Amino acid sequence: MASILVVDDENSMREFLEIMLHKEGYQVATAAGGGEAINILKKKDFDLVITDIRMKETDGLQVLKKCKELHPNTVVIMISAYASTSTAVEAMKWGAYDYLPKPFKVREIKSVIHDALATAHAHEHQEKEAAETPSAPHYHGIVGESPELKKILELIPRIAAATSNVLITGESGTGKELIAKAIHRESPRKDKPFVVVNCGSVPETLMESELFGHKKGSFTGATATRSGLFEAAHQGTLFLDEMAELHPPVQVKLLRAVQEKTFKMVGGSEEISVDVRIISATNRDLEREVMDGNFREDLYYRLNVINIHMPPLRERPDEIPLLAQHFLEKYSEQMGKDIRKISSYALDLLKSYNFPGNIRELENIIERSVALEASNIVLPDSLTLSSFKQTQVQSKTESVSLTMPQEGIDLDNVLGQLEKDLLQQALERTRGAKQKAADLLGISFRSFRYRLAKYGLGGDDDAPEEEKEAE
Repeated sequence: MASILVVDDENSMREFLEIMLHKEGYQVATAAGGGEAINILKKKDFDLVITDIRMKETDGLQVLKKCKELHPNTVVIMISAYASTSTAVEAMKWGAYDYLPKPFKVREIKSVIHDALATAHAHEHQEKEAAETPSAPHYHGIVGESPELKKILELIPRIAAATSNVLITGESGTGKELIAKAIHRESPRKDKPFVVVNCGSVPETLMESELFGHKKGSFTGATATRSGLFEAAHQGTLFLDEMAELHPPVQVKLLRAVQEKTFKMVGGSEEISVDVRIISATNRDLEREVMDGNFREDLYYRLNVINIHMPPLRERPDEIPLLAQHFLEKYSEQMGKDIRKISSYALDLLKSYNFPGNIRELENIIERSVALEASNIVLPDSLTLSSFKQTQVQSKTESVSLTMPQEGIDLDNVLGQLEKDLLQQALERTRGAKQKAADLLGISFRSFRYRLAKYGLGGDDDAPEEEKEAE
């Protein structure tokens, strides 16, 4: 049973919350002011603190700061009838989970409390797991804790110790090159070159020369003898990124190099021996490419001795907050900014997105947000300044036809239906939490409530008795 401390200098609000929370099965203590709350917190820890912001003598921000100093894991929700954006930002900066402007509905505060406690429980569980789990090897920039990624990371030392070729599959932006680098750096070849070639970025006419080198005069423009990437990777690792883009003539010569560990330069007759481990990567279905005749079957089996599949980010959404925080710290340091946190609303927005560009897209979004954010916390507005917003809006309105028929339209009706649909989707996304829904839509809470009433979606007039506002 969770314990909650309610702090408010208004008797009616304090008593209302105490009664409501007792009915929900929580252990509840109350404080009639910030000073009293701090004295209680010095003696006892709570799972959750709900505190008014504006109070005489000791305000809610002071309570928040002291609470986080004494009990860093305690979740704090701020409430106020006078909350401004700057106050909310300040509260979030100091570690508040959320804020609710008065007046609010019972189901709103219930929803926020439920989410806050669930988040706190998840964090506690993660910390416990981390404490009980032996330290994992360092994997050079690979961030993530999903079961899928953990399985891959557990395999890397064994794969690295072998000499077999490796094929890494997965969508663009899933971190295939990072895995390849980790294998190399954990291997006996770690002190030798790690050479990368993007097979899709080199013209077909130059690919053979790029891989195997060429002799002077072997083709127009070959003004000097030049070694290729196979020689550059001798005794090390050659990473063939997007290797499905290789054209058939190059595939033939690559097959021989892989099988025989020898090759000839373009225009050369001398056999050159190399000791190279090949790690390949592709975002295509290579088996399908083989069946369609676009990729040699024998080369496929030579390269695909050990297979690693990187799952897309949408299949491991629990990693989004961890990755987002990692990129936040990275780009805050690079840009000389003091942005320490991503707001809960912004994280909710990120977690609801399917990231077709995977980790690379998330990194770009966070980098852009850090560049544009004026405060020291990433808010939803800084996310919506990017192409991310456009994609989100498109995904949310995909069921709405925006093509005007020949006979014309009633613009007011169409816009009204679009607005109503988005209101409903926002409520569904936040499980009825109106403040969060308003933030998802980028409008004020009062504007959101007005629009709900306008379309008969649960405004004040049709609210049941138990959900009347807590003034």
